[in-house]
Amino acid sequence: MSAIPAIHVGLKQLGIAEEDGRDLYERCTGERSLKAMTPGQHQAVLDELVRLGFKPVSKGARKRLEGKYAPKLQALWIAGWNLGIIRDRSDKAMLAFVRRQTGLDHMRFLHHADDARAAIEALKKWLARDGGVRWRLSAHEPAWMTAPGYRIARAQFAILKQTDPAFAAVPSLGRWLLSAGLPPPHETDKRGWIAAMNALGEKVRAAK
Repeated sequence: MSAIPAIHVGLKQLGIAEEDGRDLYERCTGERSLKAMTPGQHQAVLDELVRLGFKPVSKGARKRLEGKYAPKLQALWIAGWNLGIIRDRSDKAMLAFVRRQTGLDHMRFLHHADDARAAIEALKKWLARDGGVRWRLSAHEPAWMTAPGYRIARAQFAILKQTDPAFAAVPSLGRWLLSAGLPPPHETDKRGWIAAMNALGEKVRAAK
C-alpha cells in the first residue's frame, strides 16, 4: 500500500475526522493537504499514524512467505517492480520466476542457504541486465553506497533521466531526494530508501 491510500485508511481506522486529519498533517509537515506534500512528508504523516496505533494492512493481503530468505527475495522482486521490469509483483509470480531460473522448489530456496544464494543471484542478474542496477562497487566509493536501496534508486534515477522530461533538469539523485523531502544519500537509512524507491517506482512505471 502506497503512503497516501495508507494515510486515508489510517485516519478511518483511528476515527480521525477530516479537519482533525488536516491538523495532524500540519503538525507533522507544516502542510494541510496531502497533494502539497513530498513523499518524505507523506511518510512522516504515516509514521505518526502508526505511532497513534494505526496497523497498516496491504490491500489484498496474503499470507507471508515463510522462510529465512523470503524477505530478501521479496525485496529484490519489489525492486524489479519499481524498476519497471516486473509486471506482476505478487509472490506467486516471484516463485514461478525463480523456479524457472534455478529449477528449485520454493521450499528449498526459501530455507536453504546454497539454494537461496542461487535464487538471489538469478534475481540480481536480471535487475542488473534489464534494470541497470550496478551491484559491484569500485574501491574508491564510500561505504554508504553499499546500501542496496541506493544502488536500486540510482538505477531508477538513470531510467527517469532518459524517459521522463521532468527529470532532465535534475542534476543528481541526491538533489531529487532533497526535493522530495528525504535525506541526502549518505544520511538515508533503509526506511528512507524504501520510501525513495517506491516514489521513484511510480514515476518509472508511469514513464514506461
